Amino acid sequence: MRCPYCGFTESKVIDSRPTEENNSIRRRRECLRCKKRFTTYEKIEAISIVVIKKDQSRQQYDRNKILKGVMTACEKRPVSLAQMEKVADDIESELYQSMDREIESAKIGEKVMEKLKELDEVAYVRFASVYKQFDDIHTFMDELKGLIDEK
Repeated sequence: MRCPYCGFTESKVIDSRPTEENNSIRRRRECLRCKKRFTTYEKIEAISIVVIKKDQSRQQYDRNKILKGVMTACEKRPVSLAQMEKVADDIESELYQSMDREIESAKIGEKVMEKLKELDEVAYVRFASVYKQFDDIHTFMDELKGLIDEK
């Protein structure tokens, strides 16, 4: 494991414990050169999932893309990083549990919107406006009216 501070490749494990979801192990490490501490996560390497994009091209599934989209939607909102990571974790769990090895990006986007709607309505509308590619203010207003009607 390479130290993120000095790049040295040797470190010692100070503490190991499972994460709350029990899907990975959190390890606190200390660099043997600079003595700074850092955290790593060890996960089981799962069967890969392929995402089918709108243009029918295929890409390897990347959890970080979901997390980045969620973080962008939640920017300047009262949503903690832990809550955002939970959204990404929950979606990832659903994808792996579905046993589908290929999934359309649209289905992933729908899952993100579903989770954001429960978490923060403003973040949901932000994500939906980009994901659904609102053409004009009327499309935007229709989405807001639908959200209000649900309440």
